[in-house]
Amino acid sequence: MNLQEYLQARHTKGTAERYQRDIAKYLQTVTEAKAINATYSDIMDYIEILRNKYSNAETIKVIIHSIKKYYYWLNHTGQRKTHPCRNLKLRDKTNRDIQIQDLFKPAELELLMERKERYKDVKTKNQIIISLLIYQGLTRNDIVNLTLKDIDLEEGTIYIKPDTKTNSRTLKLKTKQIMLLHKYINESRAKLCKGALPCASLILTKLGTPEQGEGISYLLETTKHLFPDRNLNTKTIRQSVIANLLKSGHDLRLVQVFAGHKYPSATERYRQTGIEELKAGIQKYHPLNKTI
Repeated sequence: MNLQEYLQARHTKGTAERYQRDIAKYLQTVTEAKAINATYSDIMDYIEILRNKYSNAETIKVIIHSIKKYYYWLNHTGQRKTHPCRNLKLRDKTNRDIQIQDLFKPAELELLMERKERYKDVKTKNQIIISLLIYQGLTRNDIVNLTLKDIDLEEGTIYIKPDTKTNSRTLKLKTKQIMLLHKYINESRAKLCKGALPCASLILTKLGTPEQGEGISYLLETTKHLFPDRNLNTKTIRQSVIANLLKSGHDLRLVQVFAGHKYPSATERYRQTGIEELKAGIQKYHPLNKTI
């Protein structure tokens, strides 16, 4: 049983593919020959590489979970008797603080919609992705999990599935989003699907396969030149959308439902005051060792 068969027999297709991608990157970095005989120390060395590459602790934990699957496969197929990281648990803490200096105003987020594209079909799809980020404040996983059934063009709404961190919700679409989605579903996406593969997923890659998230991250990577001094990613965009709603006077409870937060306290963290914005600005341009 090869690795792909092992993973697909135990996990959903999307999860198995994610494990395979993480494992492939691991083997490419350390080489397969060394990986097979890796020790706990070798795994920790790779974790240091990940820490230098990723600032999000959760991302590192997910990758290590994938690597554990690789060694379970080696055990299962008899290629190795021991597991070098079976009981490894990272204590890296996820930074849940909202970095005000990295937030974007509504007008700044709109600039992302003006991204130039070489191909018409790709432009429509990318504009939909960006619009879902800057108008509905969706996470990368929210977008990846969207299906055609979640879109109601007649009602002008989109249904967001629940996950371990957020509640389900049905949000209104902007008029231009409805137009983009109609065009994409009936033209661009129809060409990609071609009836050859199950096409339940809303966002497809240029190969006609369901988007797994890499395309979304790459899309934002190519727009970072617009804000070279700030962290532009799906997290800071979502934080900006929520913070902007509160700042413009929307009721906390309504924003909580919009964001899918399970508790009001999660939404409360996004409230900003004048002094907080002032401190963020001072820290950004004149870093101090003490707070005011």
